[in-house]
Amino acid sequence: MKKITTLIFLLSFYWATAQNLKPYVEGFETMESVTSIQEKIVKILESNGLKVVGQYQPANDKNRAAIIFTSLEIENAIKKVGGLTGFAATLRIGITSENGKTVVSYTNPFYWGNAYFRTDFESVSNNYSALNEQIIKTMKSAGEFIGKPFGSKNGLSEKSLRKYHYMMAMPYFDDVIELAHFDSYDAAIAKIDANFRKGIADVKQVSKVVIPGKKIALYNVALLGEKGESKFLPVIDIAQPKHTASLPYEILVTDNRVVMLHGRYRIALSFPDLTMGTFVKIMSTPGDIENQLKQILK
Repeated sequence: MKKITTLIFLLSFYWATAQNLKPYVEGFETMESVTSIQEKIVKILESNGLKVVGQYQPANDKNRAAIIFTSLEIENAIKKVGGLTGFAATLRIGITSENGKTVVSYTNPFYWGNAYFRTDFESVSNNYSALNEQIIKTMKSAGEFIGKPFGSKNGLSEKSLRKYHYMMAMPYFDDVIELAHFDSYDAAIAKIDANFRKGIADVKQVSKVVIPGKKIALYNVALLGEKGESKFLPVIDIAQPKHTASLPYEILVTDNRVVMLHGRYRIALSFPDLTMGTFVKIMSTPGDIENQLKQILK
């Protein structure tokens, strides 16, 4: 009887954790270099209906590359709900040289979709299922597909993701930080675009996605300099496979507001198993990121 009870418990635990979502999925591994596989994936993404909007080297690390992409499915999902769901406008592929091989991973659309659409996710679930199929098709075309989720030991349930916060008194998804407020959406866009054209110290635009018919635009931004990605990523990205697809950071223009996800939410969502001891090591990082992104609006 005891053995049966133990078996039932283990099966119940397995079933519960199997249903949970993790932030990243390992697509495939290859012996090709980061640069060569990056070029290959970009071409395949486009052929599978996924639009590449930016590429860069996270933390200025030659062993990493990130490809930022969007799709018609994401665009249509955001159009249905609007507002802060604009943060979902892009997904990312991470390419990392580690342990003598190149690992290609991507942000799990169901994980990030549930976090950003929250209770509205059901209304866009078909969009995300179609998007997921496009991504898997891309991975299969580029290498031998693995499809193993990672980034959290047990993962998070859809319910937990929709109301996610790291711990008590920590920010939720909608506890955004307002970076600036303008007279209009067009004025906000004009200011940001002009400043990026002039150049901003320690900040660089990686991509820009505008949702047609909605006053929503998402900018992906590289955080450079001594307080940027090269400072905090090596401290928190210590597991394997690497969480290269956690970057870049974003700012969102929604109507006449420019907002960012709170660092203590965005970083924790990207690294949900982050220990408090490690979090303390980057205590200044959320404030550093906010200060860097504010430079865009000056």
